[in-house]
Amino acid sequence: MTVVVNSGPLMALAKLGLLDLLPRLYGQVILPTAVFVEVVVRGRERGHSDAFLVQLAIQHGKLKVVDVNDGDLPSDIHDLPLDAGEKQALYLAQGTKADLTLFDDEKVRDEAKARGLSVKGTLGVIAEAYDAGLLGFNDVENTIEAIIDREDIWISEELCRRVLSKLKDR
Repeated sequence: MTVVVNSGPLMALAKLGLLDLLPRLYGQVILPTAVFVEVVVRGRERGHSDAFLVQLAIQHGKLKVVDVNDGDLPSDIHDLPLDAGEKQALYLAQGTKADLTLFDDEKVRDEAKARGLSVKGTLGVIAEAYDAGLLGFNDVENTIEAIIDREDIWISEELCRRVLSKLKDR
């Protein structure tokens, strides 16, 4: 299974202490160069602990950085109003015929779906971990409440509540 991850889910799962869900659910997960730079290089420069956790996951082979250069991007991706990591992740997902892409930002999620890619975000990974028995309902509830309470994870409270309600009804 090929899974491509963008910065948002990578940082959110690391901040929540749930980065290990990615390899447990999907095996090795890949990310493009620009996502690595954004999350690890810039994150370490700013002293963000999630940057160190992502770097460790890469060192342990749970995440793999795939070299993508902006010059490789075709114009239909290069010209999109998205950031470098999002563009490279889209390019990588299309090029590898990824089974799943992980994006939180709505604009890039819509673009990925329009390109026929399967998309989940941080909450989708958490829900899948619950369905797979990797997280109990209390863990999920506490995690979603933590997302709502945190200023550094940008997922709407409304979406969090909707997902939690659906999981409660399962």
